[in-house]
Amino acid sequence: MTGSIEGLERFDSPGKGRGLRVTRPFKVGELLFSSPAYSYVLSVKERGYYCEFCFTGKKGLAKCGKCKKAFYCNVKCQKGDWAMHKLECSAMTAFGENWCPSDISRLVARILAKKKMQKEKCVSEKILLIGDMQSHVEDEDNEKREMCEADIAGLYRFYSKHLEMPDHKDLLTLFSQVACNGFTIEDDELSHLGTAVYPDVALINHSCLPTVIVTYKGTSAEIRAVQDMKPGDEVLISYIDLLYPTEDRNNRLRECYYFTCNCQECKSQSKDKAKLKVRKRSDPIEPDVISNMVRYARKTVKEFRTFKNTKTPSELLEMCEQSLEEMGAVFDDSNVYMLHMMYQAMGICLYMQDVEGAVRYGEKIIKPYSQLYPPHCLNVSSLYLKLGRSYLLLERPSVGISALKKALAIMEVAHGKDHFYLTELRKEIAQK
Repeated sequence: MTGSIEGLERFDSPGKGRGLRVTRPFKVGELLFSSPAYSYVLSVKERGYYCEFCFTGKKGLAKCGKCKKAFYCNVKCQKGDWAMHKLECSAMTAFGENWCPSDISRLVARILAKKKMQKEKCVSEKILLIGDMQSHVEDEDNEKREMCEADIAGLYRFYSKHLEMPDHKDLLTLFSQVACNGFTIEDDELSHLGTAVYPDVALINHSCLPTVIVTYKGTSAEIRAVQDMKPGDEVLISYIDLLYPTEDRNNRLRECYYFTCNCQECKSQSKDKAKLKVRKRSDPIEPDVISNMVRYARKTVKEFRTFKNTKTPSELLEMCEQSLEEMGAVFDDSNVYMLHMMYQAMGICLYMQDVEGAVRYGEKIIKPYSQLYPPHCLNVSSLYLKLGRSYLLLERPSVGISALKKALAIMEVAHGKDHFYLTELRKEIAQK
């Protein structure tokens, strides 16, 4: 570990390499540790809504006087961020609308700048502690290699005036490390705010039965227990969305992290039957019909991800509705592929300000979400938040407040009772 954390120790986890385990008991909701980001970057889409330095979201942020594109709480935050913002400030002005590095290129630029600033051997070692990524560079398919080369090209194009670039091989390794070990900082509704690197958190291994959850306070990561833990228990998080059946989860893990999970849930596949539930009919549905529909569903999910940034909201909503009609002939409404497309449809309805449409989808999703996800899951709390706030917009205060209170109960465990999200949510409930 990059430092000594009370109650935790690093160890060699059989079949997984390095890992963390607890050396004292932890109760559900208890904070194991908090980790400042080694390096982080606010998403370009969130500029103007959140402070670039501390990720505080509020109105009336002050803009950078030079580029007029970065925003801060005050002069203190602006000065705190200058060492990183200066990498982009003049470039954004010079390139104008052509300034378009990816978030991962922006994050790598900041990592390189920080390593140069600190000029300490332990700094480079700290980044390498994220994991031995060399083999993963070799494992990447052509599509990923092409994306990585494009990100490196962007790094050279937009940052070469301010950075001394490592050789190409070292850059490939660093990009691969960040791709596999970077964390997405999210708000209370799981909207993407930015990307960060946390070397200590990156030591934690994956399980589909996680013992802890990672949440964010500003740019720091906080790790809290979601199960009671006894000395010797391994600290485990989920790297992926746990809604999906075992085969899908492991396909995702192999695609992104180059390993297969062997946790108890993956061995028993105990929830797969419920996750793949089919409609009850007088004449049972043939197994090959179900298999074909699963293939169709997986293909549709993949296509939707591909088209998400190119099609209009109306076109995307039509895709959702068509796939739901097709799958609904075989799948129960609680089937995870149905839930996936309903959740996408709900998001599109919210974007299009069709609050009633969003509520219709949300009401179908919430019960199976609560049953299929693990306890204290942010996917469930964020859905309760969206539903509760939608009910309030429709002037349905009683069900709105009930949904917000259910979100609050989950967030008290996941975020801690003193988190500012909880403070704001309690105010929101009290005002209604």
